[in-house]
Amino acid sequence: MAKFKIQHITRYTYEVPVRDSANQIMLYPITDEHQEITLHAISVTGNPDVDIHRDIFGNKVGTFTHSHPHRELVIDSRLEVITKSKKLPEDALPIEAQWQALEKVKDQIPFIDFLRLEPFQALPEVEKLMDEVRCKNCSPLVSAQEFCTYVFTNFTYKKGITTVETTLDEIWKIRSGVCQDFAHFLLAILRLFNIPARYVSGYICPNKNGMRGEGATHAWVEAYIPDYGWLGLDPTNNCIANENHVRLAVGKNFSDCSPVRGTYRGTSNHTLEVAVTVSYENGQLSAGVQEDALPVSSISRNSFRKHQEMQMQQ
Repeated sequence: MAKFKIQHITRYTYEVPVRDSANQIMLYPITDEHQEITLHAISVTGNPDVDIHRDIFGNKVGTFTHSHPHRELVIDSRLEVITKSKKLPEDALPIEAQWQALEKVKDQIPFIDFLRLEPFQALPEVEKLMDEVRCKNCSPLVSAQEFCTYVFTNFTYKKGITTVETTLDEIWKIRSGVCQDFAHFLLAILRLFNIPARYVSGYICPNKNGMRGEGATHAWVEAYIPDYGWLGLDPTNNCIANENHVRLAVGKNFSDCSPVRGTYRGTSNHTLEVAVTVSYENGQLSAGVQEDALPVSSISRNSFRKHQEMQMQQ
């Protein structure tokens, strides 16, 4: 069991006053037997009313509009959470029976979305390579872990070379990126071999032990294992996601789980800053800050909206 205090600040600063800022936030952590929320408060510039609903995947989603002219929009989420270790799968069923179980669930509604593979040009190449390197007589659990290790080993962790618009083909070509890219590619590999997989957005709280992604929002994958359920796999760190990972939302991909997205009326020239601070029971503190400025001439209306969904995912 572990206890964390997490502050997540998103700050938009505009060149001139803007108005009618309409936003969606997915900053409400999942609550279940492995994740207990003891305190959570969100404050927004202008104190707008935040309407809350559940999306198709069960995530808690907030929406609000800040209508008055403003030069700055700050969304400040403060969270206290207790995480509990999840028992790991034992892989006791016969291997053939496990693959047969996955074959049976592929047409069931809870799993269809998590088996839908995003088409990309390199798909045949990736499928052929993964079929060559994977263990043919291994269970879904062992296979999923091997695929996680493959991404960790063969992709270079490098900040600043990808965005939310980077495609699977581009990730495959450069074999580099951050947690979001690692997660998206592991999703593709798992789904190739009929293992339901979903994207997870949240935080990693390793308490200065060298894991990638600390001091930022983080992303990883959950794979469905027969006779067990959803198992978290973090390809950025090549580990099982457990009590050091705090879950915010799940979905098919990043777009379903974007912590903040929105539009407004006014100049497109702005600065985005995202900061995540994690406090530990032992007094340790970790923090990270991203600053990202876009000149007016560099973006289109559509790409700007996509850029507003960006968070510091490492």
